[in-house]
Amino acid sequence: MNGILYGVGVGPGDPKLMTYLAVETIERCPVIAIPSEEKHYGVSYRIAEQMIKDLDKKECLSLPVPMTKDRQVLKRSYEEAAGQVAERLKAGKDVAYLTLGDPAVYSTYIYIQRIVTAQGYDARIISGVPSFCAIAARLGDSLADRQEQIHILPSSYDIEEGMEYEGTRILMKAGSKLPEVKRILKEKGLAAVMVENCGMEDEHIYGSVEEMPEKASYYATVLVKGNKQ
Repeated sequence: MNGILYGVGVGPGDPKLMTYLAVETIERCPVIAIPSEEKHYGVSYRIAEQMIKDLDKKECLSLPVPMTKDRQVLKRSYEEAAGQVAERLKAGKDVAYLTLGDPAVYSTYIYIQRIVTAQGYDARIISGVPSFCAIAARLGDSLADRQEQIHILPSSYDIEEGMEYEGTRILMKAGSKLPEVKRILKEKGLAAVMVENCGMEDEHIYGSVEEMPEKASYYATVLVKGNKQ
């Protein structure tokens, strides 16, 4: 019998935000997979190892994906990763792919799942706490009230049009283009807060656009509420 691939969300950073189901799934799987060259460099691995006893004794597939928008390069990377996963599934081993936040939100995992399921294998998603929900909790406020809308935007692409939307705009992975994000926010007179590495030891909260640095880690999220300061 073939194994099952699980896309496991480990939450935004604080290991205590991992769900019971996530912990149980990782404990049950003999193989884990991470989107990193080395497991101890992988953020999702470092989160999970604080909750999973003897995680380092499991077989670990290091499945790094290049930081590029070249779809052909990415396609080859996903196919190579899916090939390694499929080998374990064919051998009857369940695989837990650890991903930060939730696997359904801008996750590399989903591309690998699509390839694996197209080959006839079973795959399941184990939800995790998304970073923006943890950030709202950290700031002690809601993301939206009553009829307000929520828009999730990837900051590595053009966000200017999205700044015209009504309601709350969540800028994911803002650290990759923070100077551009700050420029747009200032030009449009928008108030925003940013949380970097939410729930991790090096967490930082910036209460305004002016407080935001020029450089931040990949795991920086900006919340924009309202249309003008």
